[in-house]
Amino acid sequence: MEQVMASIPDFEIAEAGISKDNSAEAEQFKFRVDEIFQKVDELEQKVNEVEQFYLSSSKKQQSSSKGSSMGKERDKERQVPSIKKQQQDASRREAAAAKRMQELMRQFGTIVRQITQHKWAWPFMQPVDVKGLGLHDYYEIVEKPMDFSTIKNQMEAKDGTGYKNVRDICADVRLVFNNAMKYNDEGSDVHLMAKTLLEKFEEKWQLLLPKVTEEEKRRDEEEAEAQLDMQLVREAAHAKVVRDLCNELYEVDTHLEHLRETVVQKCRKMSTEEKRNLGTAIARLSMEDLNKALEIIAQSNPAFQAMAEEVEIDIDAQSESTLWRLKFFVKDALELQSKSAMSTGGNNNNNYNNKRKKEICDAIAKTAKKKSKKTCS
Repeated sequence: MEQVMASIPDFEIAEAGISKDNSAEAEQFKFRVDEIFQKVDELEQKVNEVEQFYLSSSKKQQSSSKGSSMGKERDKERQVPSIKKQQQDASRREAAAAKRMQELMRQFGTIVRQITQHKWAWPFMQPVDVKGLGLHDYYEIVEKPMDFSTIKNQMEAKDGTGYKNVRDICADVRLVFNNAMKYNDEGSDVHLMAKTLLEKFEEKWQLLLPKVTEEEKRRDEEEAEAQLDMQLVREAAHAKVVRDLCNELYEVDTHLEHLRETVVQKCRKMSTEEKRNLGTAIARLSMEDLNKALEIIAQSNPAFQAMAEEVEIDIDAQSESTLWRLKFFVKDALELQSKSAMSTGGNNNNNYNNKRKKEICDAIAKTAKKKSKKTCS
């Protein structure tokens, strides 16, 4: 994105040598450049959104990388479902899971009936009459009272407030007996009755438990599959965004190239003194901006090695387009560099950058010196 921004010239009428008679045309250029800046900002925001999506996706994949290789191969072959199909599949999946859970709860209801029909079940059928029995400390010992009439009402509820999972009913059945054993002394009749019925319940629960475990495993697998489908849908959507971004970036680049060529046609040729001043100004750039200036030269001269250890820059050999692009870039860069130096009190380039900068600046001076000698002779 920086290269796109760096290649947008700052159209100044006098600087570029465009006559004041063409000022209206120059203003039109500025307007078109502003449009490009706005477009680049929009593209940058989209790029950031896509980048954040793939970063979060990468973290999720790393955390779930324990899956088998067979599972991964199956994921690769999976077709990307549509949003509508996903919604339909989710509805069918939820309906089927609810139906299976209802069947498990029906079977659990049989266990509850068998327990409540036992001759020792009567103390646990209704809520404890705390006030009538004078159990003043009951709520201090029992945190959550429970009884089989409350369990039955929740199992039969039709308003959506009932049990959603068979394990929730199981927990409440255990709570009935555990409360009784907690409040009543170990040697008491109620404690013994509760302990006996709890043991009978656990025996029957163990017979149903494998089906419950199987259903839970199936639900987990279906949920994982649904999440994978959703991830694929999101990836497909972002892949389309990436394709659109590539097309839009190509359009921006094409538009910039057209503007650049148009401006060069309107610009006068740069004088020898201006070229010499440009070379001097380039030498004042920071290391980062100096590298960007070399990139501008390399864009119009593929043979130019911007990152080579030894760089030879011949200002006179550059095209008018490159020279004016360099001039605009150097002017803006030095202004920013000056403001930055005033706010920070100078810069702290490392030794390598200083050495590299000196080599490039020496190369510019050396080339200019050779040209001067040839002219004199």
